[in-house]
Amino acid sequence: MSDQFTAPITTVAEIPALRAMIQTQRSQHASIGFVPTMGALHSGHVSLIEAARRDCDFVVVSIFVNPTQFGPNEDFDKYPRVLEQDLAKCQSAGADLVWTPTKEIMYPPHFSTHVTVETLSQTLEGATRPTHFEGVTTVVTKLLLSCLPDVAFFGAKDYQQQAIIRRMCLDLNIPVEIKTCPTIRDADGLALSSRNAYLSPAERASALALSRALKLAEEKVRAGEADLNQVKAEMRQLLNTTPLVKLDYATIVDADTLEEISSPQSEMVALVAAYVGATRLIDNSRLSLP
Repeated sequence: MSDQFTAPITTVAEIPALRAMIQTQRSQHASIGFVPTMGALHSGHVSLIEAARRDCDFVVVSIFVNPTQFGPNEDFDKYPRVLEQDLAKCQSAGADLVWTPTKEIMYPPHFSTHVTVETLSQTLEGATRPTHFEGVTTVVTKLLLSCLPDVAFFGAKDYQQQAIIRRMCLDLNIPVEIKTCPTIRDADGLALSSRNAYLSPAERASALALSRALKLAEEKVRAGEADLNQVKAEMRQLLNTTPLVKLDYATIVDADTLEEISSPQSEMVALVAAYVGATRLIDNSRLSLP
């Protein structure tokens, strides 16, 4: 009996080749699902690819470490790049095509156009990383317009990002449905992130304070606490007293506008961000009324 051979997943770099392959699928009336990533794929990314596989006929994954969303002195140069491992994960999760554009393809000479979503981009992550979201919205616009999928899949862990991308698509009439999939966590509650690989064992233990702070908020609100300022204060106290953790923000906001709120409402989300050692982590949780 001959050994079973599995062909490697199809990859493409150039945009005309990408569009030609997608057009072939469209001519066969296939729906196109798209998962944009920066590689270093973990189970959270895999869950997005699997969701796209369930919902769409043809699944495209992009892998591009986007330089414009990294600020000065951030981790662009050391960000994990493990393409062969990523391709294997894409294939096992059910992707049909992996798009791997280069910086020169995405930002050719004399590139001078940028996409900015005002208001939503200026708070929370935007306040700490002022150039971050312009880099995100510019590259996501290019990614979406390059392949024009029917549905694009994003993770809920980057809550502000998916809210901004929804607004961007609405404002610019980009005909793509944005689907947000649940945050995937390790058994101990830590939200999966490619940056978790930077954490030492002691730092990883301290990083659990982020999910514990969110759990505290969930429990307080579910128990009927009406003073969200008190809840926020307790979240910050928990994080500020955890070794190796340097708090950026811990707050509760309107789920759509991202404006900070002080009393419970039907749609709200708790968000936290902190440095654990030298690694910046974010997390969030939707809060439900009792």
